[in-house]
Order: sequence, then C-alpha cells, then structure tokens
Amino acid sequence: MTSLNLGILAHVDAGKTSLTERLLHAAGVIDEIGSVDAGSTRTDSLALERRRGITIKAAVVSFRLGDTSVNLIDTPGHPDFIAEVERVLGVLDGVVLVVSAVEGVQAQTRVLARTLHRLGLPYLIFVNKVDRRGARDDDLLREIAQRLTPAGVPVTAVKALGTREASVTAIDPPLDVLAEHDDALLEAFVNGGAAPDLWPALCEQTRAGAVHPVFFGSAITGAGVDELIDGIVTLLPAAGGDPGGARSGTVFKVERGPSGEKLAYVRMFGGVLRVRERVGEDRVTGLDVFGVNGAAEVGAGQIAVARGLSRARIGDPVGVVPLPGGEKERSFSPPTLSAVVEPVDDRDRTALHQALAQLAEQDPLIGLRADDTVSLYGEVQKEVIEATLAEEYGIAVTFRDTSTICIERPAGSGAAYRMIAVDPNPYLATVGLRVEPLPPGAGVTFGLEVELGSMPYSFFRAVEETIPKALERGPHGWAVTDVAIFMTHAGYWARQSHSHATFDKSMSSTAGDFRNLTPLVLAAALRDAGTRVCEPVDAVRLEVPADTLTAVLPVVGQVRGVPLATSFEGPICVVSAHVPAARVVDLRRLVPGVTRGEGVVEASFDHWAPSTSG
Repeated sequence: MTSLNLGILAHVDAGKTSLTERLLHAAGVIDEIGSVDAGSTRTDSLALERRRGITIKAAVVSFRLGDTSVNLIDTPGHPDFIAEVERVLGVLDGVVLVVSAVEGVQAQTRVLARTLHRLGLPYLIFVNKVDRRGARDDDLLREIAQRLTPAGVPVTAVKALGTREASVTAIDPPLDVLAEHDDALLEAFVNGGAAPDLWPALCEQTRAGAVHPVFFGSAITGAGVDELIDGIVTLLPAAGGDPGGARSGTVFKVERGPSGEKLAYVRMFGGVLRVRERVGEDRVTGLDVFGVNGAAEVGAGQIAVARGLSRARIGDPVGVVPLPGGEKERSFSPPTLSAVVEPVDDRDRTALHQALAQLAEQDPLIGLRADDTVSLYGEVQKEVIEATLAEEYGIAVTFRDTSTICIERPAGSGAAYRMIAVDPNPYLATVGLRVEPLPPGAGVTFGLEVELGSMPYSFFRAVEETIPKALERGPHGWAVTDVAIFMTHAGYWARQSHSHATFDKSMSSTAGDFRNLTPLVLAAALRDAGTRVCEPVDAVRLEVPADTLTAVLPVVGQVRGVPLATSFEGPICVVSAHVPAARVVDLRRLVPGVTRGEGVVEASFDHWAPSTSG
C-alpha cells in the first residue's frame, strides 16, 4: 500500500471544494455529494465556511484509490487565507490545481502556480466546469500555456462543451511537449517516426515537475473525474521517506479540541513517532493517523493528529534531524494590514486576549501584539475573526480602522547601557547594547562583545531571549528588523543570603532582572541610532488592452506606483510596476474604468521601502 499526500489548490470559486466532494464520493467515503451553496460539504466543517460558501481552514480527509492511501488536503482559495495554503505546501507530495473552464486562469491561480514551480511540487491541472455555458477548451489551453505553464499537457478532450451533456474522453498526450525533455522522443518527433508508448514518459516527467497533465471535467456532473483519479494514482509521486531512519517531521496545523486540548497535525518525512514518546518537553498522549484505525504510531509519509503536544506551534520540527531540504523559503506574501480588536463589553478584554492568542496558535501570521493588534490579509479575514470570536468564544468585538503594516530599520549605529545600582536602573543587572543596521532581508542577529564567562550563562540567555519581543515595537511603533545587536556591557550581583542562609533577592541578581532591563536598554539604543519607517511595496502585473496603455500609466503614477517594464502579447499589454501595498486596492478600483473593464491586476509582496506617506 502506497500513500500520497495530495493538495487541491485554486482561485476562489473555481470548484475546488466541489471537486473534493466528488473525489470522496468516487472513493466511497460519502454516499451523497455535498453542496457548497447548501453548506453540506464534508471538508467545510466550520459553520462560517458553510454560511459563506468558502473554505477558510485546511481540512484533511483520508480515502483509498485502489492500492493508494490518499490524504487529501482541501485548502482555502480566497487570498485572505493564503497563510493556510502556505503552511500546507511543505507537507504535500503532489497537487491538483483547479482552473475554471469559464473564468479561466485568474490572478490567484497564477500566484499558486508560481509557488508550485518554485518549490518543485508536481501538479496536475483540472479544468473544471466544462458543463457551464461559456466553457472553453482549446482557447483555455492557450491561456494556460501563456499564463501558467508552457508545459501543460492535455490528456483528455471534451465533447458537447458548455452543456450539461458534456463528456470527457482520454487522448494521447502531445509528443512535442514530452519530446522537449526526452531525447528518444525528440528523435521520433524530428524524424516523424512512430512514437512509442508515451504514458511512461508522461509519468516520469510529471513526477519530476517537468510537465503538467491537463484534465477536463466537471465536479458537479462527475464528467472527467474518473480520468483525473487515474492520473492522481499513476502520475503523482507516492510519499517517500525511510521508516527506519531518524525521526523527522513537522507540525503544519494546530487546532483546539472540544475540551480545549491542543491538537497538532504532524506530517512525518522519516522515522516513526509513537505514543508516549517525547517531542521537545512534551509527551505524545495519543495519535489519530489518517487512513489507519487504532494506530499507535505514525511513520514516514503519513499524517496524524497528535495529542499531548501542549507547546507545539505551526512549523515546529518533530524529530532530531532537520527536515529534508532544510526550511522552505516563504512562498507567499506576508500580511500587510493590521487592526486593533476591541471588545464591545470591556469586561471581556482579558477573555478576548486569550481567545486571540488561541487563534494566533492556529494562524501564526495573525501576529498578535500586546495591545490586541492583529495582522490581516484583507477585510474578509477581519469578518471571519469577528464571527469566530462571537460564535466560538461568545465575545462580541469591533475593529478599529485597518492600517498598513510597516517595519522599522536602524538608520545608523546606536548604543546604550545601564549599570547595576546606578540610577535610573531599578534592576540588579548591568546591560549594554549596541545596534548596527544590516542589509534588507538579513533579519536580526545577536552577538557578544563581553566575555561569556563574565556572568552566568542563564543571564546571557535571558538577554538574548528577550530581544525578539523587545523588537516588536520600535520608536515609531512598528517591529524593528534588519539589525545586528551586540552586548557591550554585562554585570551582576552574585547570589547572597542572610546569616540564616535564606536567599535574599534584594541582594542577588536573577534572570528576571535581565529580562526586565533589556527592553529599556534596547529602546534607548534604537533611539540613539534612529530608525526609518518602511512600508510594504508590491510587485504588480497589469494585463490591459494594448490601446489603453496611455491611459493606464497615469493611473499607476496616481497611486505612487513606479512602472518598470511593458511588453506586448498580441492585443494585450503587460505592465510591470512597483506599487505601495496600501495603494493596490485603489489601483484595482481605478484600472477597470480606463480599460473598458478588461484590465487585470495581479499583486504580491516584493520588498520594504522607506515610507513616503509619513
């Protein structure tokens, strides 16, 4: 029995959840296909998901297709929940990317495809909704080649396209695309000889991520789904990993159970994790392995829900060796909006902070701060947080106006220190820190310019561990990054006691003294250095009718954008630009008016730049 961890990705409303229902029905997991509109789908378990008709949380469902055990992960399609997609990609073996035959390749589809290419994840393309009026096939294949990948390989064709009678038949994959990656096929193609069986080459190239088979079908009628299932089983690579090797895995999702216990979703890449074994400081008290009843262990290639990992956070390793390939780079844009959450009843303030802390466990990019500020991708996510707090925690809330998240970078060098027993230092600790700017993207580093043996190691650790929290709020109120911090002064009072041998904290330094003093010294050093506020800037791609270019460029300038390049693809002009993230919403609003409604705006985070808006 082989296993496959499969993701289904798509732009919102392309039919991803409907396809999941159809696959579950075909596998015999459900007797009746649920409806997104009716809120009866298996994977959209949240009441809010059913009400809105969108997927918010990734859901895992296990079933068998022949001799393959499939863990299918249905992920959100709305851009506001892209963080949920991001954390899932690292645990997948293959993907089905859903494209609507009517709407075609949409902005989010392209973002997802670029990320799949970057990570080298094999994927199939399922062109859904072939039964809908306006559905396209050959024209859409050209669009896929232009906007997604030139390596799309159609393996099915549609009859009665755009009608409820639409049906799908298998076809031989085109030789020319496969020949680009196979010398034997290339020779046959050039010489015009008979082509050998192309399916083995298609399997090999698909698993290597060189080509992407395209299947047509309809999740609603079931047309083409059997062919897609055959493709999933035969074309995508099975889960790998050595069950006898060192334990290696990752936590990719965290939930709370009915009684409030933490549930950690774990994907194992190697070795075995068993009940009663330790992970860090916690001990596994229970395992629910997807596709296996009553399992007491989870092995390489499998996914399980682990209980007892009370300290687990998304992204935590499970094991004693690094994950294969090391830590994956961030694939999607970070959130660029923030808002303060306020309880309607002030008596709920403590309960609100605790509830937000639990939501931040499930989505670390919420980035909860002490003043109950949360990070956001968009307004829909704000509505979801508000509804979740009301329905699951019984807390009514409002949001202050949404603002753009900025960061601060040191403008120069700065230093500060506080000496023990010298005012205005109320703590029994000496701490001196110097800050230096680092190149963009370098993050935060910490180093010592004092002897490591000059005081107990736990005091140095207290300083180092306090710094990340202290950097969350710089002189201008934003998180500080791209900074090198050096400890320049260190001192303490050794443990002392009275004559009757009881410990006297008033005479002895503790780690708490260093934790309390470090933020004060670091804040003073940053003030001495000065910081620059930087705003997020998106890389924007506009596809507009070529004859509207002269009207589009002034609109880009109107939103403080900087055009970088233009190119022409037939009647379409592609404009690349950098635009402040805070103004992208204005760009999306203005472009249709100068492009007869035909302009398409695609944006993703690119870099941070000094703010010009104050």
